Amino acid sequence: MWALLKRWLIDPEFSRKREFLQRVSLFQDISRREFGALFQCLVARQYHGGEVLCREGDIGRALFILEEGEVEIYRKRPDGESRKIATLKAGDYFGEISLIDEQPRTATVTAVGAVRAYLLYKTEIDKLLRVAPRIAAAIMTHLAALLAVRLRASMNRAPFALDSTDGGRNPSPFSGEGGRRPDEGPLTPTLSRKG
Repeated sequence: MWALLKRWLIDPEFSRKREFLQRVSLFQDISRREFGALFQCLVARQYHGGEVLCREGDIGRALFILEEGEVEIYRKRPDGESRKIATLKAGDYFGEISLIDEQPRTATVTAVGAVRAYLLYKTEIDKLLRVAPRIAAAIMTHLAALLAVRLRASMNRAPFALDSTDGGRNPSPFSGEGGRRPDEGPLTPTLSRKG
């Protein structure tokens, strides 16, 4: 404990890291005292421009928190072509679903230029659940709220029935054929599976 306190008081890198992470919305409910335990769970990584941070289809095992630089997120369309769906910058994070399950990634993320990121692996969240449950609960509560917002937005764009007896296979009577507009690709709900 003394070594951690000493490092926090003396090490400017530790202070810089703490100040950055306190601005990240994912960690908004974590107290200053608790950041020491969180720091031990994060892995710092640097990427070069054009380098792939994670690839669509690969098994996800970590959340990425961007400290410096920008990344572009691409998804494959049904015709196999990749389409840019977002650009993220410092303070943003992605890969949050990996903290809930270890299913294939839903997008490819590529560094635009030099990128510095912190990775939070699912195994570290599992460890936090045992040794610092309040920190893990704060992170997971924030992620649950974020995923709920995204699910609601998705439902508003393409409503479909999520009857627990049919796993979401039957379309909503309030939308186009198959619960989707004709210009949208096929709907393959994954809500009944992990992920």
